Amino acid sequence: MLRFYCPVPLNPGDLLSLPACAVRHVQVLRLQPGQRVTLFNGMAGEFAATITDMGRSRVDVKVGAYTPVERSARCPAHLAVGMPANDRMDWLVEKATELGVASVQPLMTRRSVLKLGGDRAVKKQAHWQAIAASACEQCGGNLMPQVHGAMMLTDWLSDHPPTHHEGMRLLLSWRAGAVPLPLVLASVAQSEVSSHRGYHVLCGPEGGLCAEEEEMAIASGYQPVTLGPRVLRTETAALSALAVLLV
Repeated sequence: MLRFYCPVPLNPGDLLSLPACAVRHVQVLRLQPGQRVTLFNGMAGEFAATITDMGRSRVDVKVGAYTPVERSARCPAHLAVGMPANDRMDWLVEKATELGVASVQPLMTRRSVLKLGGDRAVKKQAHWQAIAASACEQCGGNLMPQVHGAMMLTDWLSDHPPTHHEGMRLLLSWRAGAVPLPLVLASVAQSEVSSHRGYHVLCGPEGGLCAEEEEMAIASGYQPVTLGPRVLRTETAALSALAVLLV
């Protein structure tokens, strides 16, 4: 069943028009009135729906039965990452969504290549959120991960002081003494990472975080962990960590 993200309140029996992005998909797929689709609004569960009418730039549907199915990870994982350049951030958001990430926080650090501000930052955030929505349509996710606006790492850490109620904070690091991520997880009782707390993963950009930034992260409660001896690109490291935590 084809799935479409429809960010409006959904209720069985409703008659509504699909948003523009879903209309384009319906047109590309050459769907016709009478065909059934699945709708989700990023909150919880999904709805059956039937296409009732179509126009040049309009697709109307009737919402059917609600199914309270969820395909999210038991423990939420939140990713904060120094934005990789070019289209790698697009790819990272897409694949992180497929793995089941709960949120993505793009960061600018001392070694970041990509810098964002003003209107460009707003447009990029909307672009990445749209990528997350498309990935949810493809992978079956019903809870929409939030892609936050880009921030400076120092400002972001200042806004997130250490807390005992937020789950595990993990810093992907090359520093001496960093513990392999699987060993860290094996040493922690699952009751200590409950479903409402989960994981917070911080990953640097190309070249990693500088020593001062790492010290700031550690002071904010992040534990240095390693993924092994190989040098991984930013997007590979971030996704590898999410795969260990969520899959």
